[in-house]
Amino acid sequence: MNGNCREAWIDWMRVCACFLVMIVHSTEAFYFGGEGTQVLSAADNFWVSFFEAISRACVPLFLVASSYVQFPIRYTTGEFFRRRAVRILIPFAVWSIVYALISGAPVQSFKDLLLNFNYSAGHLWFVYMLIGIYLIMPLLSPWAEKVGKKELQVYLGIWLFTTLIPFIREWATAGPLTVIEGRGGLPNLAYFPLWGEASWNAYGTFYYVSGMAGYLLLGLYFRKFAGEWSWCKTLCTALPLLAAGFAICGHGFFTRIAASGGGAYPVNGSIADAARWELPLYNDSLGTALTTIGALLLFRKLTSAGGFYGKIILPLSKAGYGMYLCHMIILARVCVLVHGWLGRGEAGLLGPVWTTPVEILLITSVSFLLTAIFSTLVQHIPKAGKYIIG
Repeated sequence: MNGNCREAWIDWMRVCACFLVMIVHSTEAFYFGGEGTQVLSAADNFWVSFFEAISRACVPLFLVASSYVQFPIRYTTGEFFRRRAVRILIPFAVWSIVYALISGAPVQSFKDLLLNFNYSAGHLWFVYMLIGIYLIMPLLSPWAEKVGKKELQVYLGIWLFTTLIPFIREWATAGPLTVIEGRGGLPNLAYFPLWGEASWNAYGTFYYVSGMAGYLLLGLYFRKFAGEWSWCKTLCTALPLLAAGFAICGHGFFTRIAASGGGAYPVNGSIADAARWELPLYNDSLGTALTTIGALLLFRKLTSAGGFYGKIILPLSKAGYGMYLCHMIILARVCVLVHGWLGRGEAGLLGPVWTTPVEILLITSVSFLLTAIFSTLVQHIPKAGKYIIG
């Protein structure tokens, strides 16, 4: 999708998704902290639940955009991987090294890079997942070229059913999921085995048709079969989907936090507790999937390609991957400054109710602006820019 074939709504969606990513990471500062997690008040619980619910479609939207543009692949497998290496892998390697160097424990961080992302740059999990999606694209592309509308709808229906699985597992345990502390204190949910899963088999019935690959199929469906929708049809479909997705994500997150504290605040817990709280926010759970579909329908109506698009949206879309890679360096420092300026909780400069939402929006906006300026400037460095920003 380039030149005259570029579709403006994809660029609008990428830029908005990048902003939503920064909302997620700004909001996390209000329930993550130190060695565990803490929510100071009922007001903070409301605001973190609100902002998480409206922003968790960010990563799926990136995947849908990538699918819409790249899938099925239009050139040889070798050429596809060569292009992705320059665009994705080299900038990823550059920023992985940067995060390792500034982590405070560079030796251990470089060791970690042999097996996984640097744990002090947790947002880089996205790139590993994206690489996995790219690996299966050439395998699925011949099928994607020939698949019919009804056949694809069946697979999307199966995938939507799998977004219920996190809730089915929780229900099947008759209580909160058990959490096992893994390497570096990372929580691993001890899942209740379903439909063929066992201690000797993780590959149950829905293993191969679940997860993030569903968004790959969603992008394919909208490119091949969705067609043009009127504003009336769009709003009548998108708004209920957004409302339902928001309710599932926001209400589920809020009630889990409140239950952990027995209705009393502050709510203190471990990282494992936060893993349980976030179950309704998972990228492959129902609320996020519904929100993503609703948002996608609305973004498709943003066809404006005027002066603002050409001067602001298009450059930011082209630099969006680099913004994702580097934004945590800037956001973390902005977060410290804003917390120091406005305070937290009862001592907050704007009071216990309004300090938190103002801080979240301020941290997000300043971080987005600074990251955008930095990324677009670096991207224009002759020869080197594309290897740093993508």
